[in-house]
Order: sequence, then C-alpha cells, then structure tokens
Amino acid sequence: MNDREIKVTFAGNLKVKAEFKGMAILTDQPTYAGGDGEAPAPFDLFLASIATCAGYYVLAFCKQRKLSVDGLYLTMATEKSQASKMIEKIKIEIHLPADFPDKYKEAIIRAVDQCTVKAHLQKPPAFEVLTVRG
Repeated sequence: MNDREIKVTFAGNLKVKAEFKGMAILTDQPTYAGGDGEAPAPFDLFLASIATCAGYYVLAFCKQRKLSVDGLYLTMATEKSQASKMIEKIKIEIHLPADFPDKYKEAIIRAVDQCTVKAHLQKPPAFEVLTVRG
C-alpha cells in the first residue's frame, strides 16, 4: 500500500475503518441508523475535514505572524436545501479575540480561502469505481 492509497475494511456491525499513512480512522453510523454510534459517520468526517482544514490555515496564518491563538476559534454551520436535502451553503465564522489586530481581518479570511479541502469541492476530481478480484 502506498501513501496515496487508503485501505478500507469492515470492523463489525456498520463500522468501517480506513487505513493510510500508518494511521486508522474508524467510522460508524448513528444508533438511529442501525449503527453503534461509537465513531463519527463518514459524512460527519467530511464536514469536520472542511472545518479543520480552515482551522489549520487560520493557525498557520497566526503562527507565521506570531499572533496568539488564545481565544480564537472557528465555527462552521451548514444549510440544506429542502428539496434535495443536500447542503447548499457552508458558513465558516472566525471568532477573533478582542485584541486581534484589525489589519489582519481580511487577510485571515483569505487564508481560509486557501483550504485544500474547500478547493477540491470547488473543482472536484473525477470518480472512477471498479471491481478487482483477489
């Protein structure tokens, strides 16, 4: 298995495990959907990947400028379409501490815009699904 490959196995009931780069991520389904609710659902991880990617770029921005992250945090909310039940809007708010320099307010937003997860959503890759024996 190489660094670009993720191996997915099944860990009991509705648990699914992804292994890559020497790490493992376990997912589960909520109890109302027949799972054990012992790990995040895959879609929850997808949403968390967007939020944590944005958080990484905020952190990197602040570290580069030697700005404290004390009291700084992000929240992310989603809005779904009633018709399609698909998310149609993602809102990320950067909560700045009172002493955060005004001169960096627009720049920190631009930093979040560099998030690679967000970039892949805006220009999604092609998917190919196939079966392989053995």
